[in-house]
Amino acid sequence: MTFVVTENCIKCKYTDCVEVCPVDCFHEGPNFLVIDPEECIDCTLCEPECPVQAIYPEDDLPADQRQFLELNEELSREWPVITEMKPAPDDAKEWEDVPGKIKHLER
Repeated sequence: MTFVVTENCIKCKYTDCVEVCPVDCFHEGPNFLVIDPEECIDCTLCEPECPVQAIYPEDDLPADQRQFLELNEELSREWPVITEMKPAPDDAKEWEDVPGKIKHLER
């Protein structure tokens, strides 16, 4: 099993989760983070650190977020690893819990 970053991370991109990851499985894109399922060791440390509840265990993914399992796998092969916490985007608070953010995902 792996953990999956879902839609609520788009345009929020808080990196609290990155700080606690013992295996550096997070990858950073322009406005979204993903988890490499090959590197994730299911330690559960990242999930409670996400301030917008955007990280789920694979087995608990909401039905409307299932596409993010494949998206995390795909984008983790393209984007660089992120290992340190960075400031959130200036407008992150405005994007918290906004539905339908998939259309704003930048690759």
